[in-house]
Amino acid sequence: MSTTIPFNRPVTVGKEFTYIQKTIENMDLSGDGAITKKCHSLLEDILKVPKVLLTTSCTHALEMAALLLDMQPGDEVIVPSFTFVSTINAFALRGVRPIFIDIRPDTLNLDESKLEKLITPQTKAIVPVHYAGVGCEMETIMDIGSQYGIPVVEDNAHGLFAKYKGKYLGTFGCLATQSFHETKNFTCGEGGALLINDPHYVERAEIIREKGTNRSRFYRGQVDKYTWVDIGSSYLPSGILAAFLYAQIEARQQIQTKRQEIWEYYYNNLQDWAQEQGVRLPIVPAECEQAYHMFYLLMPSLEKRQALIEHLREQKINSVFHYLPLHLSQMGRKFGGAEGDCPVTESVSDRLLRLPFYNDLTQEDQARVVAAIKDFYTGV
Repeated sequence: MSTTIPFNRPVTVGKEFTYIQKTIENMDLSGDGAITKKCHSLLEDILKVPKVLLTTSCTHALEMAALLLDMQPGDEVIVPSFTFVSTINAFALRGVRPIFIDIRPDTLNLDESKLEKLITPQTKAIVPVHYAGVGCEMETIMDIGSQYGIPVVEDNAHGLFAKYKGKYLGTFGCLATQSFHETKNFTCGEGGALLINDPHYVERAEIIREKGTNRSRFYRGQVDKYTWVDIGSSYLPSGILAAFLYAQIEARQQIQTKRQEIWEYYYNNLQDWAQEQGVRLPIVPAECEQAYHMFYLLMPSLEKRQALIEHLREQKINSVFHYLPLHLSQMGRKFGGAEGDCPVTESVSDRLLRLPFYNDLTQEDQARVVAAIKDFYTGV
């Protein structure tokens, strides 16, 4: 009897346990020790950003961004409705009102053509989300942000090491955030990072991350004692998490090569079926080098999407939908969201289905997934 194919599962790549053991032996446990600094340096070197700070989650990295930008009650932030709730919550916690923007029908990223008309004197940030690790139209977004003097914060939870026009995602905005949740290409179970592209935010970011103290300056010998100097919280991940993550980032080429193979297998083997059945596969513009974070199908209708999920479940294959429109959520409606505000988001949310995708997904299991999908008739 065939085993169940999960939608996702975290996978070790070889040195995680070695680094964890060494971290424990060195009692490098509480965060910002040697292994954490190695993670910072490795990411800074690869991405060529002034400063990277690991955090306990991407959510916390976003919260730090809101603090660094001095978000106040009454401010506004422009953010896609088609995203995870953390993208908005981090700013709502500061009393900021989300202004929901619709997505493009091709990449499912923030629709830059709708951006300028949503800007008001209260707009204090634009937060593009690189959906599925495919870059937003950052040239236009950055131009608009620059024209109006509005900071851009990239939510790059899906897109580490992906590029837009040859430049790494997460290196365009003044700040950017990463996720190392167990569903991501590179994981430590739960974790994140703040990428600081504008150096003037670095010192305050260290303070906010250290509970509002200047502890980092103390450890560098810049002050003889540390004290409370600003608001902040505890955003440092443990050394054990950093050790696990370091092994994953070290093996980035191996991981990304495998994920590319998985993505291309789905695409090549489902292309003809999708065309016949009125199903749309992911679109990656020529200027984007994607992260191979996920593979999705856009079904003709909600009913067909749900029927395919059930069809796959019957064959022991777990597939899932994705974001519900945040502007139509209970909280979103409190901020003024209403049906019809983001029509592409509303349509895509009903029809999108994600296929099993993880770092050791075998071609044999992929063939099972593809065969099961081809057994499904959409009726188009």
